[in-house]
Amino acid sequence: MQDRATRIVMLVVAALLAILVLQPYVNTWLFSAREPRPVAARGDLAEFERSTIQVFENAAPSVVQVVALQGGRGRAGGEPAGSGTGFIWDKAGHVVTNDHVVANGSSFVVRLASGEVLPAEVVGQAPNYDLAVLRVQRQGGLPAPVSVGSSADLKVGQTAYAIGNPFGLDQSLTTGIISALKRRLPTSGGREVADVIQTDAAINPGNSGGPLLDSAGRLIGVNTAIFSPSGTNAGIGFAIPVDVVNRVVPELISKGRVPTPGIGIVAGDETLAAQLGVNGVIVAGVVPGSPAEQAGLRGVDARAGVIGDIIVGAEDEPVRRLSDLTDKLEKVRVGDKVKLTILRNDRSQTLEVTVTDVGEQVPRNRRP
Repeated sequence: MQDRATRIVMLVVAALLAILVLQPYVNTWLFSAREPRPVAARGDLAEFERSTIQVFENAAPSVVQVVALQGGRGRAGGEPAGSGTGFIWDKAGHVVTNDHVVANGSSFVVRLASGEVLPAEVVGQAPNYDLAVLRVQRQGGLPAPVSVGSSADLKVGQTAYAIGNPFGLDQSLTTGIISALKRRLPTSGGREVADVIQTDAAINPGNSGGPLLDSAGRLIGVNTAIFSPSGTNAGIGFAIPVDVVNRVVPELISKGRVPTPGIGIVAGDETLAAQLGVNGVIVAGVVPGSPAEQAGLRGVDARAGVIGDIIVGAEDEPVRRLSDLTDKLEKVRVGDKVKLTILRNDRSQTLEVTVTDVGEQVPRNRRP
């Protein structure tokens, strides 16, 4: 009786072991999906997804890739000298991008979202704003221009969308928020763009010149730079505000350049000013015949050991450094007068100085 019970137990154990060993094979035979699986119903997209898709689908056809070539003519050849992003500005075929995208090129091509490649030419550059305008050599059949918004009423926390060609990967969309406003961005022209937009929407090499859009799909800025030790996105990108773009681009289209407002002074070194405890712009020198000279501004007199005039205000707003002054001059039209508050011999004075275009080319047959 005991032997029989032992055999039964051994049989049960053997059966269990067999089941454990054979189970994976049985499962594979019984449950393998040898045919395409049925598609599960997705349901409606979330509202924010529909909004994002609509922004991209409306704007993406107007976003292009800009390629600068060196040593060739359009499609005829040449070595790549840089590439970035641009977008259709008007029905005449003008494309807006960054100045640094086209700065090293001798010829240019634009690749549309459709893949079509068109030769283009630069019609205007503004290094002081890192903006440039090209015109494609075909006007009909182009995508619609990007809708233009405003940067004056932006709020930190708004959704921001960037479309561009990071690392040559065209038609890439990244999203984020407006992280900060009123940043300042140095440009290759030696000045600073004021009221620059900071965003955490991923901006990488190749995004330069592309549009930054709001949730309505309107242009609010032109992506221009990232802040990253590695050169790739670190969550801090910058865009030139559209209100600046909307003022500069028409000038580039009509004149090929944009005026550089100034008054004809040579500003003293800001580091030296800080060391001297000066809270303002030291007038190191005055250009002969300039509006500054005509208004009576005085520069440094090294022989007499006089520091010269210090500009501490413009249009009743404080001026603490050169960028404060240039920002105010940008908002005053060339030909109009700007009211300056200066310190001379520790006394405050007010002068009116005419704003002029200090970047205007002087004809070669005239003395500077």
